[in-house]
Amino acid sequence: MEPLLFDFNQILSTTMILFAIIDILGSIPIIISLRKKAGHIQSEKATLVATVIMILFLFGGKGILNIIGVDVQSFAIAGSLVIFFIAMEMVLGINFFREEAPETVSIVPLAFPLIAGAGSLTTLLSLKTEYRTENILIGIILNMVFVYFVLKNTSRLEKLLGKTGLNVLRKSFGVILLAIAIKLFRTNTGL
Repeated sequence: MEPLLFDFNQILSTTMILFAIIDILGSIPIIISLRKKAGHIQSEKATLVATVIMILFLFGGKGILNIIGVDVQSFAIAGSLVIFFIAMEMVLGINFFREEAPETVSIVPLAFPLIAGAGSLTTLLSLKTEYRTENILIGIILNMVFVYFVLKNTSRLEKLLGKTGLNVLRKSFGVILLAIAIKLFRTNTGL
């Protein structure tokens, strides 16, 4: 068994990439709307389910891909395209993906696909091609602690940041995501 090698730079990089992909701050307006429709959001349940989905995919995602005959590099390239479109949504303020709001909002669509969605799952496998698993795991856990904090304090954060503050954050992270998408694409295509 390989020894655990914790690398602060990898942890920081993974944490920031996942933070930008999950975009929990940019999702505050969606969370508020879901809360109004459902009456209540179970922050603990949503965070726990999203964490479990992400960790399972981190460890089992490659196996799932092997079963369907897709290599990690191809998935990483596809992931870079998904990340690119998510970033374009954030920067340009347009929607490529539809959002639905069924009754079980704490699990669907909050835990999956809003928090642990195609973008974050794709990103995990893409990150696995460049970073060590233990560092990605710490990045996931740090993000889920932050997600829980945001879910618990959504109304306060909305008042604190205001519409303009949330918009600026979303666009800033969108630009960062564009750069990450291009880097992932170049790394896995060799361009």
